[in-house]
Amino acid sequence: MTSDAPGTTVPDHRGRTGLHLTGRDLDRNPRVRVDDVELLAAGWHVLRATTFRYRGDDGEWVTQTRETYDRGNGATILLYDATRRTVLLTRQFRYPVYVNDHPDGMLVETAAGLLDDDDPVTAIRREAEEETGVRVDDVQHVFDVYMSPGSVTERLHFFAAAYDGSTREGDRGGLIDEGEEIEILEYDIDQALSMIRDGSIQDAKTIMLLQWAVLDGPFARS
Repeated sequence: MTSDAPGTTVPDHRGRTGLHLTGRDLDRNPRVRVDDVELLAAGWHVLRATTFRYRGDDGEWVTQTRETYDRGNGATILLYDATRRTVLLTRQFRYPVYVNDHPDGMLVETAAGLLDDDDPVTAIRREAEEETGVRVDDVQHVFDVYMSPGSVTERLHFFAAAYDGSTREGDRGGLIDEGEEIEILEYDIDQALSMIRDGSIQDAKTIMLLQWAVLDGPFARS
């Protein structure tokens, strides 16, 4: 792709420029030297091919090329009611899993979304309310994870927060103007764990948060 392609020296459809420069100045690892970054596509997210030299354990430098998909960073949250021993999850259609052997593409998940221009806490409060209708003020940071480090740059920030299930209303969430149709689901924590075992829950971030909840979180045995 030429240097004057959309997203390089001229804006793409989202007004972005300089997308071909990301990674060129990296110097944190003396065993890695970035030589070239090629912008392959600038759709909603960004696909790059980076050529770099890597010094192996034998001291030899080897040239490698890796494609990276940059969709920005995100955040996810487990909403739980410790008294009632329930968790609040969502279900929505996800085409990428549908095209990769999921039975119907309707994935059960924790509430989540991209940070956009917000910090992780602000973003997850926004996403929790948009997707489940639950407003959370006090959120607990659990951990940060690179979900697919072989090709996707995204770092996902994991959170947890209590909600009052006895006062919750409604079973639908999401932003209509963004085409979101989200079903809100409330499960007993033991039922949710059994859904991992039988394959009803196959989403990585959701499995990680549910297992954290019983190992170190609100449902951990004292």
